[in-house]
Amino acid sequence: MRCPFCGCVESRVIDSRAAEEGSTIRRRRECLECMRRFTTYEMIEQSPLMVIKKDGRRVIFEQSKLLNGIVRACEKRYIPINEIEALGERVERDIRNTMEREISTQQIGEIVMKHLKDLDQVAYVRFASVYRQFADINNFMEELQALMKNKQ
Repeated sequence: MRCPFCGCVESRVIDSRAAEEGSTIRRRRECLECMRRFTTYEMIEQSPLMVIKKDGRRVIFEQSKLLNGIVRACEKRYIPINEIEALGERVERDIRNTMEREISTQQIGEIVMKHLKDLDQVAYVRFASVYRQFADINNFMEELQALMKNKQ
């Protein structure tokens, strides 16, 4: 591991601990040349996951795009960012646990909605209205009625 300060390749590990629910190892290192400390993260290398868009195009899955959609649905709601990030991690874990190398945006949307419904119902309806492309108020009301029926 190259020191970010002096470029030396020799360092020693001072401390190691699990991070991000055990999927990453955080290592605190000390450069043997300049004696400055820095942090590195070690994670499992995952094979690329392809997302099949509605028009048939295939793009590489990007967790940041997933998180941006969830954040937009949760705007102006009193949901801490760490809960939103944890939801994004759960969704990605569910997606990868399908063991498929390709997944459609429809499948991703359904997984997100399943988790959002448990987190915040307003965010769920916001996400559903964009994801399901509600054409009119009737579609919106149908979704609200289904949500209220399941709540009882």
